[in-house]
Amino acid sequence: MAQKMTDEEWRAFVSDGTRTAKLSTVRADGSPHVAPIWFLLDGDDVVFNTGRETVKGRNLTRDGRVALCVDDDRPPFDFVVLQGRARISEDLGELRHWAARLGARYMGEARAEEFGTRNGVPGELLVRVTVDRVLAQKAVAD
Repeated sequence: MAQKMTDEEWRAFVSDGTRTAKLSTVRADGSPHVAPIWFLLDGDDVVFNTGRETVKGRNLTRDGRVALCVDDDRPPFDFVVLQGRARISEDLGELRHWAARLGARYMGEARAEEFGTRNGVPGELLVRVTVDRVLAQKAVAD
């Protein structure tokens, strides 16, 4: 039977390795849009970047409501769903810093600056989602 994760457990789970999140945003017509993202936890915030003109970028600048799902698709199956509201920054210094940290997590330290330089540019958005609600379950199939 599934068990609720503690605060410490879900934070460790979403930060483990190179797990991606599936980000759900709200389209202009109210329908959902889902896309995979690289992300980091920074205190109570989920941090990621995206292009201003992507579907998720346009959705986020219009309506900041989001949900993210991070899961382990191997038995006994664990998952975390985070909900909150996005805040957008286009500060290039911040954007470059976080893009490099994201690159380090997902591609390794040796390529961190490459991703900071590539993604810390005008037209990219730094997104911070303050987590308002958490649903975190472990051992769903037990």
